[in-house]
Amino acid sequence: MEEIVKADTSNSDFVLRRREIPSALSGPRRDKAEKKRVFSGADQFSSAPVDDTLEIQQPSQPQQLELRDYQEECIQSVLSSLERGQKRLGISLATGSGKTVIFTRLIDRIKPLNEKATQTLILAHRRELVEQAAKHCTKAYPHKTIEVELGKMWASGTADITVASLQSILSRDRLLKFDPSRFKLILVDEAHHIVAPGYLKVLEHFGLRQKQPDSPCLVGVSATFSRPDGLKLGSVIDEIAYHKDYVEMISSKWLSDVIFTTVESKADLSSVKRKGVGGSGEFELASLSHAVNTVELNDIIVRSWFAKAAGRHSTLVFCVDLAHVAALTQRFRHYGIDARFVTGDTATLERINILQAFKRKEFPVLINCGVFTEGTDIPNIDCIVLARPTRSRNLLVQMIGRGMRLHQGKENCHIIDMVSSLETGIVTTPTLFGLDPDELVSGLTAVKMLELRDRKEAEKEEGAEKMSAAELRQMKMTGIAPSTGHSYNISFTEYDSVYDLISDTTGERHVRSISQLAWVQVTPSRYVLTSSRDYIKVERVGNAGENEPQWKGWVVRALPPGTGKSPWASPREILTASTFDDAIHGCDKYAVEKYPQFYISSQMFWRKQPATESQLNLLNKLRGSDDQLGPHDISKGRAADMITKIKHGARGRYAELEAEKKRRQKAEYVTELFRQRKLNETVTVGPLSS
Repeated sequence: MEEIVKADTSNSDFVLRRREIPSALSGPRRDKAEKKRVFSGADQFSSAPVDDTLEIQQPSQPQQLELRDYQEECIQSVLSSLERGQKRLGISLATGSGKTVIFTRLIDRIKPLNEKATQTLILAHRRELVEQAAKHCTKAYPHKTIEVELGKMWASGTADITVASLQSILSRDRLLKFDPSRFKLILVDEAHHIVAPGYLKVLEHFGLRQKQPDSPCLVGVSATFSRPDGLKLGSVIDEIAYHKDYVEMISSKWLSDVIFTTVESKADLSSVKRKGVGGSGEFELASLSHAVNTVELNDIIVRSWFAKAAGRHSTLVFCVDLAHVAALTQRFRHYGIDARFVTGDTATLERINILQAFKRKEFPVLINCGVFTEGTDIPNIDCIVLARPTRSRNLLVQMIGRGMRLHQGKENCHIIDMVSSLETGIVTTPTLFGLDPDELVSGLTAVKMLELRDRKEAEKEEGAEKMSAAELRQMKMTGIAPSTGHSYNISFTEYDSVYDLISDTTGERHVRSISQLAWVQVTPSRYVLTSSRDYIKVERVGNAGENEPQWKGWVVRALPPGTGKSPWASPREILTASTFDDAIHGCDKYAVEKYPQFYISSQMFWRKQPATESQLNLLNKLRGSDDQLGPHDISKGRAADMITKIKHGARGRYAELEAEKKRRQKAEYVTELFRQRKLNETVTVGPLSS
């Protein structure tokens, strides 16, 4: 015997009614069986035998919420994109904006390709997201069959709507029962994960790895459509059909207002290990926990909460790992605060009980590590403490998004960001508003943060005109300010010699804050990484449009001596990327797989040794006879970086700068003549200038 499980949605609780049915399920759904069992709450999707089919029985009448203006606008944008021939679309909406409502309501609005292709599959990577989507579907579609593929419960593959967890649909041969020709729509929740191998396998099954006329439509929904590891979402998503970020949503009163406070925690992250190719990714948790999980730093967190948020009813704290959770919970309790915690190891029933008590505001502080970053609906949260530093903008947005949902009696959510050392490339809440990551703010709303950004940008523009010659010399190729390391929009650079140009390390400090490989900046838009013979270059695309890739990476291989006029083969493209960080991270991955760390890592011991005689001879030719370098004046690694710049375009760059300087001087002369003529032609009240 197999079982089919139905949902009783006559009240707000999501209840599944389980009944036995005859075994082989191969055609139309069979007659009801006699035996029934009822499950609810935490057990709603548990206890089913391995062969279960889950069918959800809807209420007799649809319970459709009235769509908000932007939700209907989003649906219309998707439909318009589909009418233009697009098949693989993304929807970018802030956490708390009702993404599940939108893609659930899309189901009936998207037309089948033919009479046969009427089914829909909803994919999610977490149990909570599957349950949430199933609940919305039961309310929206009372006359459709809805099944869940989750854990030990198996869908038939023939339902009108199937809601599946990624892990479950990929286990055994469960994916094979879904006939791609019968599906009109594949919906993916938290779609920034969509380029992961598991999702790609599912998309391959449905013919969606490439755009095909007979494949289903694909719509992915996410609040954070970006990838910090350099993987290209564009390989799966052709177009973002709609975007509305959290600032717009707050301004329109669709999300709770947020106020931000940053606290300088003094945590030293300089020795914290990082994941990814060349250490370009997120912090390793064990190493990060060792750095931030101290009594002193945890006391700073608790004292900051007392100072800024003691009157808040529901504070959610994000920690690094289990040890950090335990220690910080103890510190809150030490000061008399009823703090409780939830981790991935917390039993299901215990987790539900803790969450229900938290939603009832029975205790003020809930501490977690990695449990509530996605797919969690706790609208009463009115304070979030970011006790863990991160290098991921996505993770930062996901964490603060937990507090943005509207809730009765909730005026706003206070985000308290514990800012650590910035040299390791962390992102902080000010960076979300275009501010420097080390900007310390106290109690600023989103609108005030934007006003502060505009004021800071105006100050930068004024300050650029007043900088000393020495400071301007440091800004040279990238327009990066010496004091902050962040970009200014300047239109000129000047060097006294080629040696001055190649000895500038501003660009290297910038790129090596996101990579541990020995990249050097040759021009404002070109970065080079050399191996023993070959080299990799990353360059900005010259005339890229707003929605086109902005950066490209190439590998250039060395040719054997005497094989041609050039020592290099034609460049071979590695990747295209929308951001500089993604381009560097993607090329890092390629380099680490192809070349020894000895040549490409910026951390190698040989780089700290004195420069060689041959290196000094080459550099001293550029410096002139008055001020010669000795073996202890410059390291071997620094000399290698400077020589790389010479080999890959520094001389040409210097000539361009000199020519630009002359053009600028001529343009300034012409502009001054034009200004004087305009003054002479303008009649104003008052004395005329002599």
